[in-house]
Amino acid sequence: MILPIVAYGHPVLKKAGSDIQADYPDLATLIADMWDTMYAANGVGLAAPQINRSIRLFVIDANPFAQDFPETKDFKKVFINAHLIEEEGEEVIEQEGCLSIPGLSEEVARKPKMRIRYMDETFQPYEETYEGFIARIIQHEYDHIDGKLYLDRIPAFRRLMLKGKLRDISEGVVDVDYRMIFPSLKRK
Repeated sequence: MILPIVAYGHPVLKKAGSDIQADYPDLATLIADMWDTMYAANGVGLAAPQINRSIRLFVIDANPFAQDFPETKDFKKVFINAHLIEEEGEEVIEQEGCLSIPGLSEEVARKPKMRIRYMDETFQPYEETYEGFIARIIQHEYDHIDGKLYLDRIPAFRRLMLKGKLRDISEGVVDVDYRMIFPSLKRK
């Protein structure tokens, strides 16, 4: 089932998610719905807070970037209870966008290498190191489960310049091809 995506300004996007247990209600269905929702919105990642669930769960299918970033080919994973162990290297700047902030993208600096501990959908534990564009995608989704957006990583003056566009997004004044929950939608 395709779920609505929470838009910028919704409080769930600023709240750190909680770890979950293997008996989390309807977890397999939730993960399937997250894949459906992400694909319907043409995304490469989706975190549970973006569908109004404050839990530490995100999904990534990085295949759309395979032509430009070969390491993303066939990278499709579920991350549950993820916790960042370390990031290293000199920051690299790349454009990032977000399904919760449609129509905008900004240059974001991130470390090129990271180590993360997580569980897959069967609650098998992993501790892995990722580099390059895969690391960036994971870091972006990881930020969501920590209550952060890529906008929190850009200069304050740039956020100020985007204030009007961000207000429009939170009020539903945005052209988007997928269902969204707009926190400041003005009722008439």
